[in-house]
Amino acid sequence: MPIIRNLGRAASQLLQSSGCGCGVSLVPVRAIGVSPRQVASDASFHSVTFSESDHPRVLITGGLGQLGVGLAKLLRKRFGKNNVILSDIRKPADNVFYSGPFIFADILDYKNLREIVVNNRITWLFHYSALLSAVGEANVPLARAVNITGLHNVLDIAAEHNLRLFVPSTIGAFGPTSPRDPTPDLCIQRPRTIYGVSKVHAELMGEYYHYRYGLDFRCLRYPGIISADSQPGGGTTDYAVQIFHDAMKSGKFRCYLRPDTRLPMMYIDDCLKATLEIMEAPAEALTMRTYNINAMSFTPEELAQEVQKYVPELQVTYNVDQVKQAIADSWPMNFDDSNARRDWGWKHDYDLPELVTTMFSYLGSDSRIAQAN
Repeated sequence: MPIIRNLGRAASQLLQSSGCGCGVSLVPVRAIGVSPRQVASDASFHSVTFSESDHPRVLITGGLGQLGVGLAKLLRKRFGKNNVILSDIRKPADNVFYSGPFIFADILDYKNLREIVVNNRITWLFHYSALLSAVGEANVPLARAVNITGLHNVLDIAAEHNLRLFVPSTIGAFGPTSPRDPTPDLCIQRPRTIYGVSKVHAELMGEYYHYRYGLDFRCLRYPGIISADSQPGGGTTDYAVQIFHDAMKSGKFRCYLRPDTRLPMMYIDDCLKATLEIMEAPAEALTMRTYNINAMSFTPEELAQEVQKYVPELQVTYNVDQVKQAIADSWPMNFDDSNARRDWGWKHDYDLPELVTTMFSYLGSDSRIAQAN
């Protein structure tokens, strides 16, 4: 196994150095897969349930992204502060560090990740480490290492240690040949970004590990997620977050998608609620391992009109980014999430008007909003 370990360390170093903005040049690396490590072919697994333990012991990888901190806050309220460990390879802000347990965890370092799971008696793992759509296209070798090799490490550790594993998927897991309005759970996918390809790979590998090794794998395909407590991270749907910040700061917003580009979206509280609900759902209620979830579907023009009810003088211009537009045009316009609603009772709380009201309430009022009100 030393070859795998050395490859993991090399990729880890590249990942950790990528934040300096110095344009690291990466050479594609081919990893040697051994799946699952130290697991007998006839092994049978089960996840720890509440009948066996008062609360799950939770690890969140990639925890400093858009969703990890909010998920940790929700889970700590439910399961206790010390039962939820947030992890990342970056240094957390003070408010995050002092809000509950935080550790360094590099998903490309198999040995270290395995030690974390064992030493902390982890029973649930939320795997959020990934490079998103537009960022991944700018650095495909790094995206492949993080999104695919890292996933393999997580799958093997989850199978070996009987974890309940959640891996998020995305609207980016579909492609231009997929039915777009609506997009069902099961259909042709064929994405054209490394992010989408890696997420299809995650869906299929998780399902394979479930049927082959009994791994309790659960996955949701997220629409575009909108939140007020994080900055846009380079994703194709991040315009729907940026517009609120720009409306309040300058009253001017430049959108990189066409005004008629329709995509499924969701407020972060609905996203986090759905994630907890799928993890708590009885195993016998689940008819599939990966579900679509949806709340609303809108265009940049429709969102701008709703925002202008609060900031009437908001000026919106469109400067189309051809790369992001091509990605958006290959994605679903609307998700069919009827299976999630039927199987485990999924129901969203926020539509577009509630979303806009909540975003402005969270971000606070300035003279523009006060005047509009």
